Amino acid sequence: MDDLTTTELELPPAPGEERYSSLALANTVIALPGGRFADLLGTPLATNQWMTARGLAPVDAGMREMCAAQLRSLREQIRALFASRTEGLPALPAALSAVNDALTRVPTAPLLLWDDKDGPYRATTHPTTRIVDHALATLAADAADLLTGPDAQRLTACGSPPCNRYLVRHGRRHWCSTRCGDRARAARAYARRSRVGTD
Repeated sequence: MDDLTTTELELPPAPGEERYSSLALANTVIALPGGRFADLLGTPLATNQWMTARGLAPVDAGMREMCAAQLRSLREQIRALFASRTEGLPALPAALSAVNDALTRVPTAPLLLWDDKDGPYRATTHPTTRIVDHALATLAADAADLLTGPDAQRLTACGSPPCNRYLVRHGRRHWCSTRCGDRARAARAYARRSRVGTD
C-alpha cells in the first residue's frame, strides 16, 4: 500500500456494503488521484482485521500471506463480475469459475460423520478449522446473491473518476460517497466554464 495520509482512506462504506459483504470486498482496493491505489487487504494483518470486522474470522486467526492472496484473488474475480454486470458485457469464464470454486469449498449442509462409540451423527465442520475457505465461500455466495437478486439492476460503478468502487444505487445517486459526488459536480462545473470560455 502506498504511504497515504489517513484522510485519503477515510471513505464511508459505499451504499450497499452494509448488506453485501462481497461489495465491501470489491471495494477494498481504492483508486486514488495520481494513479495510486490503496489495498485494504495488502498485508495478512490487514486482511485478518477486515475479515474480523465482518465476522469472517476470529481476531487471533493468524492470517498468512497465502490466505490474504486467496482473498485478494477472489476480490479481483468478483470485481470482474461486477464490471461485466454494470457494463452489460459477458462474464469472464475465469471469474465465474473462481466464484463457483469458492462456493463449493465448504459444505452447505451438515455432513454425515461417524463416532466409533456413538455411531452416526451430522455436523457442520467448524469454520475455524477452515477459516479462509469458509470466508471465500461466504463472500462468493454473497456475490452470487447480489448478481442474481433484486439489487442487481441497481449495482453500478461510482461515477466519479478515478474512483473504482461499486455501490448499490439509491435513486439517482451514482457516487459511492459525498466526496466523489462533490468531485463529479466540480468537474462538470469546470467543464461548463471551460466551454463558455472558448465560445
